[in-house]
Amino acid sequence: MKVCFVGFENLPVLAREYNHHGNGGAQLQQTLLAKALAARGYQVSMVVRDYGQPDAAAWHGVTTYKAYRPDAGLPVLRFVYPRWTATWAALMRADADVYYTSCAGMEVGLIAMFCRRHGRGFIHRLAHDNDADPKRLLIRYTRDKQLYKYGLRHAHAVLCQHAGQQRALMENYEVTSVVADPLVDSPGRQLDSEKRDLEILWVSNLSAFKRPELAIKLARRMPSRHIHMVGGPQPGFSDLYREIEAAAKGVPNLTFYGRVPYHDVGDLYDRAKVFINTSDTEGFPNSFLQSWRRGVPVISFFDPDGVIKREGLGVSLRSVDEMACVAEHLIADETEWRKVSARCRSYMDRKHGDDVVLKPYLAAIEEAVRRRKT
Repeated sequence: MKVCFVGFENLPVLAREYNHHGNGGAQLQQTLLAKALAARGYQVSMVVRDYGQPDAAAWHGVTTYKAYRPDAGLPVLRFVYPRWTATWAALMRADADVYYTSCAGMEVGLIAMFCRRHGRGFIHRLAHDNDADPKRLLIRYTRDKQLYKYGLRHAHAVLCQHAGQQRALMENYEVTSVVADPLVDSPGRQLDSEKRDLEILWVSNLSAFKRPELAIKLARRMPSRHIHMVGGPQPGFSDLYREIEAAAKGVPNLTFYGRVPYHDVGDLYDRAKVFINTSDTEGFPNSFLQSWRRGVPVISFFDPDGVIKREGLGVSLRSVDEMACVAEHLIADETEWRKVSARCRSYMDRKHGDDVVLKPYLAAIEEAVRRRKT
């Protein structure tokens, strides 16, 4: 079986030598799944952006085909050339049985068209709650929104992150979907509480909906505790990045790292006591899984499908004042921290072992092949 992942920004996660470029949760999930399939004997490829790498170069058993450079082409015209043409050319070189993508965008429609024309299977997975709501889509142009809608409705299998997304997809797009839990890397080490020297950790891309300014506000509310903040600039939010970077310099108990490559950020999770999330909306953050795998409780304003509260994996709350109280309690109370930490590890062992997590993905591949043939 030949499976191709279409994720233009996947290469910085797949290949360490390109990890100075930015990436996000969807790119991590595609890469983890690609590596897992390759380890199980699938022929796996990826369509990625042109970062200057050789075409058909391979890492971890995954062959990559480059599409286009981010700055290539003329405004307006570049939608067709080189973006559409180069994407289809890379898809053709991959010559897969099934193509897989995630994140809302015009490329979902382009890939769906390619698969319909050439008789290939197509799988799409949601990466954010907004992907299931046409009123909140993080897509700028009406043309691209229509292409995304077309792609959703012509996918042979659609995967989502939790039951809330599943319901919204049906209500807003009349599209059925299957919940597929995210994958997670194994931690480099499991440190005991007294060896963890990072009291509070915040990791995310610096976009407006992540509300990074609340992490700075929390640091000012907790002068006796130190917050470690990781996040790189995102397209369209360069001013926000500069504002956060400047504000962080005026807070003595906050360390702002800026962007930290994926291959290096695991060390910070290993050393953390608690993890905080300040977003007002998300999908299912990879940062939660990376925290829980290491026994790090999560304190968040956002609780995907109520899992934090239901499983006791930290605390979901509504205000910075509450966050400060809960963080202080977990850091100061060793007994309570150990109880929550143990629940986090137990939950991950029970729900996110490879054999359990991969089942819906493998079923979706089989479904896409079956529907392609019919």
